[in-house]
Amino acid sequence: MTHKPGVAIIGCGLIGKKRAKACGGAQLIACADVQLNRAQELASMAPGAVATDDWRAIILNPDVTAVIVATSVDVAPEITLSAVMAGKHVLVEKPAARRSVELLPVIETAKQKGVLVRVGFNHRYHPAILKALELYNEGVLGEMMFVRGRYGHGGRAGYDKEWRADPRLSGGGELIDQGVHMIDLARAFLGDFTEVNGFAHTYYWDMPVDDNGFMMLKTPKQQVAFLHVSCTEWKNLFSFEIYGKKAKLQIDGLGGSYGVERLTYYKMLPQMGPPETMSWEYPMGDDSWAIEFAEFLEDIRLNRQPLVGLADACAALTIVESIYKESGYDHNT
Repeated sequence: MTHKPGVAIIGCGLIGKKRAKACGGAQLIACADVQLNRAQELASMAPGAVATDDWRAIILNPDVTAVIVATSVDVAPEITLSAVMAGKHVLVEKPAARRSVELLPVIETAKQKGVLVRVGFNHRYHPAILKALELYNEGVLGEMMFVRGRYGHGGRAGYDKEWRADPRLSGGGELIDQGVHMIDLARAFLGDFTEVNGFAHTYYWDMPVDDNGFMMLKTPKQQVAFLHVSCTEWKNLFSFEIYGKKAKLQIDGLGGSYGVERLTYYKMLPQMGPPETMSWEYPMGDDSWAIEFAEFLEDIRLNRQPLVGLADACAALTIVESIYKESGYDHNT
């Protein structure tokens, strides 16, 4: 019988529950949350799992191989660093910190301890994105030109009173929340951005953080990512388009309230005109969390650096910080 790695989850809210349901291949053995009842509820999903309101105790548990950090952003860097210092591998939910500088000691300590840290950018593991990356890696797009992305939701009653609306806890608003997902996807297709322009603003919600973020990011080759994220998108929307000189890929929907996830491949013909078109639909539930975590377990087994790590989180946060500064938001804490 193969021994399953032991996993602890710190932060047992909505994301912690998603992570718990997606940790197949591992054994959930401990849950921690400042609200003990939430930890107890999550622990009840796994026979023998313990619950506590003391996260420091579970990272010292010798049966814990990996720690999932799904807390509010303000405490994520401290918990991640402590877990790394204890020799644990870590999956920390995006954006992993409020500012990129908070991740620098984590990066250094992870190197010293020889442990792996993956950042939870689960959107990379949606089936349409995976298929798009497969086509991209096959070279069907030709030389890349630009990407265009829109991602938005409409919030909910009381959204401006939630922890996400408090910059001390979240580090910012929509730009740091959903914006980092779009930045990460753009980087997956275009690479690093060396020129950052953008604007963040609060249009609707009564909160000190932004509810809309607009970005125009350039690579050294002048390839552009044109991105917009919003929590005033009254009908939930996800749209991501990838343009090469030979073809275009278009991803719409993420399932659920965002609509059926679909990838469309538009292949340019020699005579130009209407392109050759092929589509894939993914009507199943969202298994991106499970695919991402399974890959993390494989990273651990092979001692392989995760595809999406702390350097990627730092790159996304640096862009966010630049736009906040440009837009007059002071979220330094």
